[in-house]
Amino acid sequence: MTVRQISGRHRTVVEVLRARAEVTPDLEAYVEVTEPAAAGVVPAGADGRRRLTFGQWDAAADGVAGLFADRGVTKGDVVCLVLPSSIDYAVCYQAAARLGAVTSGINSRLGQSERLSVLARLRPRLTVADPAPAEPRSLPPEAGDVLWRPELAAPPPPPPPSSSSSSSSSTAAPPLPSLDAMDPVCVVWTSGSTGVPKGAIFDHANPRAVADGTDVLSRPGDRRLSPLPFPHVGYMTRPWDEIAHGITTVVTPQPWSAGTAIALMAQERVTVGQGVPTQWALVLAHPDLDRADLSSLRIAGTGAARVPAELVRAMRARLGCAVVVRYTSTETSLGTATLPGDPVEVVCNTVGRPVPGVELSVVGEDGSALPRGEIGRVRLRSAATMRGYVGDGGGVDASLTASVLDAAGWVTTGDLGQIDPDGNLRLVGRVAELYIRGGYNVYPAEVEAVLRRHPAVADAAVVGVEDPVLGEVGSAFVVPSADGSGPTLDELQRWCRLELADYKAPDRLELVPSLPLTAMGKVDLRSLRTRAQAGCSPSRPSAP
Repeated sequence: MTVRQISGRHRTVVEVLRARAEVTPDLEAYVEVTEPAAAGVVPAGADGRRRLTFGQWDAAADGVAGLFADRGVTKGDVVCLVLPSSIDYAVCYQAAARLGAVTSGINSRLGQSERLSVLARLRPRLTVADPAPAEPRSLPPEAGDVLWRPELAAPPPPPPPSSSSSSSSSTAAPPLPSLDAMDPVCVVWTSGSTGVPKGAIFDHANPRAVADGTDVLSRPGDRRLSPLPFPHVGYMTRPWDEIAHGITTVVTPQPWSAGTAIALMAQERVTVGQGVPTQWALVLAHPDLDRADLSSLRIAGTGAARVPAELVRAMRARLGCAVVVRYTSTETSLGTATLPGDPVEVVCNTVGRPVPGVELSVVGEDGSALPRGEIGRVRLRSAATMRGYVGDGGGVDASLTASVLDAAGWVTTGDLGQIDPDGNLRLVGRVAELYIRGGYNVYPAEVEAVLRRHPAVADAAVVGVEDPVLGEVGSAFVVPSADGSGPTLDELQRWCRLELADYKAPDRLELVPSLPLTAMGKVDLRSLRTRAQAGCSPSRPSAP
């Protein structure tokens, strides 16, 4: 689809949406599956889908900005969104930005203590929440003033005037503030899989840099499937890209299902499919795929976990499009990616090369760059990098930020990797996942890759657990192949020792029907580690 592009150099996400709304007001910005009777900023059609054009998005954001202003929201305040991925979320995000407020989405799947921790640190002026039918309409005092989602459906008050206009009325709403590219626009929280979530602060210049580096996933007029929770960095720093390129976001309902994803890709003529490997595997196994017309797909993106070679081949064959893998972290927002022409081996064994505008380095414990092929900490630098971690009251926590972001703009991630001779980044695990068995470092991702190649293994995860003899040992959780009862520990140990050092072979084995997943579709290693530590007995290895 040919879409007229906007012109000019814009400073904020507010300016870029106003420009898009002026150029193509009738172009769809969002399609959302919902209940026809559900209340919201825009009503649902007879097909149970809400549709919002860029012109409607701009106008609705003005109206909700007026509603927020009536609740006392001003520049620098924090607005928290406890909402599902939806048109309402997108409108509230833009409304808060117009007032110079900072938006923080709170994933509905966070636990009560995690949610309270977020609210206590941010102390939002306003929280917009979706009342669950089975729960009372209550939020802790730390949430500030609360606006319930159905109230968004009421006729909004007039929006505040722009800062350039004037009014002689002493009771007129205060004007919209003047905004700059360096003004903060959002806080994005880490998953909290290893502890209390940390909030990364982004300004308006960061999503502009993301738009410049999105690369092959963005073409003018694309229709992009969005399975990510909107509080995730994969949405919060992407609106500039979608607005500037005139991209329609097709929102999958939560909980995600393969059948619904297939139907949306076919019916909404999706050109860019997105999902974690687990989701794509479920799509390929669903019977509806054989009857679906997915000829509009030009590319399928995945990431967040290793992509097996057989899955890449199956996706290319069944979907009829290129498959790419992308890698980043919450703090960096941009990272590396494979390209449509890359061989299967590159797509399944690496996360590609830096996208436009990103610098990559692998460093040792002393922070010095390592030669290609050596394993070290992954570092990334770009204009998309966060300003810092949020502290109490919404400001930057300088001490916490300095633990990952240095004065030169480099973010030292929690990932371990190596750069291959072609410049592709190979991830071998997380720093927190590495365990030391008898004095030797073991990277679980390396062991898992070998285990998955065993003919009796469908999937595998390895975690390190405490051991009185060796300090730590590897505990493997294995999903058996559908046509077998599963391998024994001895079989897997012999298999691993064919390719790896003997100390890397797992010491314990548990066969499971499936691996537990987090809200982002990643393997829940924390729960596996707890399970392994609680259920294991001391190891008696034959050799250290």
